[in-house]
Amino acid sequence: MTSPRTTLSLVDTDPAELAVDAIVIGVHSQTAEQGSGSPAGALLLASGAESIAAAFDGKLTETLALLGATGGPGEVIKLATLGTITAPLVTAVGLGPEPSGAAPAPETLRRAAGAAVRALAGAPRVALALPLPDDADAPAALRAVAEGALLGGYRFAGYKTKPQPGRREPVADVLIAVPDAADATAQAEVTRAQAVAGAALTSRDWVNTAPNELRPPAFAEAVAAAAREAGLGVEVLDEAALSAGGYGGILAVGQGSEAPPRLVKLTYTPSGGGNGKRVALVGKGITFDTGGISIKPAQGMWEMKSDMAGAAAVGAAMLAVAALKPSVAVTGYLPMAENMPSGTSYRPGDVITMYSGKKVEVLNTDAEGRMILADGIARACEDGADYLFETSTLTGGQVISLGKKIAGVMGTPELCERVKAAGEATGEPAWPMPLPDDVRKGMDSDVADISQVNAGMDRAGHMLQGGVFLREFVTEDVAWAHIDIAGPGYHSGEATGYWTKGGTGVPVRTLVHLVEDVAANG
Repeated sequence: MTSPRTTLSLVDTDPAELAVDAIVIGVHSQTAEQGSGSPAGALLLASGAESIAAAFDGKLTETLALLGATGGPGEVIKLATLGTITAPLVTAVGLGPEPSGAAPAPETLRRAAGAAVRALAGAPRVALALPLPDDADAPAALRAVAEGALLGGYRFAGYKTKPQPGRREPVADVLIAVPDAADATAQAEVTRAQAVAGAALTSRDWVNTAPNELRPPAFAEAVAAAAREAGLGVEVLDEAALSAGGYGGILAVGQGSEAPPRLVKLTYTPSGGGNGKRVALVGKGITFDTGGISIKPAQGMWEMKSDMAGAAAVGAAMLAVAALKPSVAVTGYLPMAENMPSGTSYRPGDVITMYSGKKVEVLNTDAEGRMILADGIARACEDGADYLFETSTLTGGQVISLGKKIAGVMGTPELCERVKAAGEATGEPAWPMPLPDDVRKGMDSDVADISQVNAGMDRAGHMLQGGVFLREFVTEDVAWAHIDIAGPGYHSGEATGYWTKGGTGVPVRTLVHLVEDVAANG
């Protein structure tokens, strides 16, 4: 299911004269410490709004303040223009305190653009006159505004059969005011934003799709179809091929469901061979997770349709890679299974022979993600990779440790730092975590090479247990990073910034940034 997409374009016309349904400007909150001479709590218009302020004879901030505007980050205030400018509506979005001597941070702009476009649903055509610097920071600022507008304009198509009163259509067209709409660098940023944010929205669509409509065979088919259309190489292993190939982890998890498992491999080959480096992306694709025999509580189980968010992110990131054509070889691996309880389910006490040949003792069938990921990681290492990035909604321990917006990262220390830097650049924060020896010792098995979780079922360091387990399947010559997105992969609260309720698309933009980083720097 594909949701409507907002289109982007650049414009260098005076914002006050644009024939649009709404014009968005930025406002800063102002404190006495800023030394402006204005009282604390006064508003300060951000750059880009000059002509609109002039049309209001200098009374715009006063009017916005009367409507309750404070300039707080993400705050949206709407004001009818009554013919003062061409657009019938001016919308002020808060940017927080004005940064001294600099434009607002990219993530501030990204969230502001997202919040404004989301709030303007029902307005077909909207222009953004947000502050964009004219220095070396200009591309990053424009990228942030463009991404925020596209991500904030998203709404899942859904399944309602009757028109919903008050339900407004997402903004169809967004114009971004820039100094020169024909500038090649600016145009390139819009093209990139459409590819990358568009991929994130595809990931959201897959995550938000009802789990009965996206079981492993259907998910594999959807990813494969999108990948073929994008020009990627596609290989899909069905249950027979998985059995013949010895993918014990994927098969074990999938054997409890009547919908058989899959492994999808997507390949991007750069023209001329690229820079010689090889990047592997691996994503967890549990299309629904009941916990299997170790069944989960009923409360919140419906959100387990999002347990394939890692595979969705990898598949979508590969679509963006195909569009951006970086000079590095990239291969995506998406192991998919449905973890169901039945007479054929795998059990606590089973010993599974993995694709790598290692023997794993199963103690908890709800720790299924690491089982399918281990096979995907082993296959990626066998095929050859210099860098391996794996992402998954793996453990509740990630949420307990880092909350719902910060991913946990484990693996090769240097690569974990690159993931952290990529997260900072894209607004998808990630924090490196350790892989302690005592956690690995706690996973020693009496009968197999390793237990799937702590042998005493001790949940201490539960997030780290997942990383320690996956490390066993990474060959020594491969730098790797495991990105646990159990929290940030799915947003169950009210919409905020450019996040809508449901799938977030995290970490599509991080993965694309990392691929581009390897392409540029090795």
